[in-house]
Amino acid sequence: MTARASVLEIQKHVNASVIGQERVVERLVIALPANGNVLVEGLPGLAKTRAIKSLSKALESEFSRIQFTPDLLPSDVTGGEIYRADAGGAGTFEFRKGPIFGNLILADEINRAPAKVQSSLLEAMEERQVTVSGKRYALPDLFMVLATQNPIEQEGTYPLPEAQMDRFLMHVRIDYPSDRDEVKVLQLVRSERDRRSR
Repeated sequence: MTARASVLEIQKHVNASVIGQERVVERLVIALPANGNVLVEGLPGLAKTRAIKSLSKALESEFSRIQFTPDLLPSDVTGGEIYRADAGGAGTFEFRKGPIFGNLILADEINRAPAKVQSSLLEAMEERQVTVSGKRYALPDLFMVLATQNPIEQEGTYPLPEAQMDRFLMHVRIDYPSDRDEVKVLQLVRSERDRRSR
């Protein structure tokens, strides 16, 4: 299979799961070869998470989801060192990887967390590594942050700093599907629910 055929197959797979958002799927696939980070924006419930999960499934990659909330800490994103005591009374610190160590990372509602947590992504997005307690940990070769953002006029959102906006290769907006596509979405959801209940 040629590279082009592989790309078209990935798009077809994702489009089957995310109805009426062909332009969004195309942009997500375009960003893949560059390991480019993508900021996906749209009203809640408009298939942002589904698009990213479907892309991860089509790529057979490791998917991680980070739900950004006002009480999230930077170590909840990157991971941190934990103390492991041994039987002799001594102990060592061991690094426990955070959810940032996946292939496709969904930074869900990134603008719901304050800037110090948002900034915990900056090193990972730019340098493809995480530094914790002076040690560097490389991220996987396939690594993309796909962040969803709620409209800034919604209550409880923090604007993304300019330094973080520069880390995104693309800014994609998901719009409402057409009436015909909405009917297809309903049919898809019902058929998925029927399959799960069997």
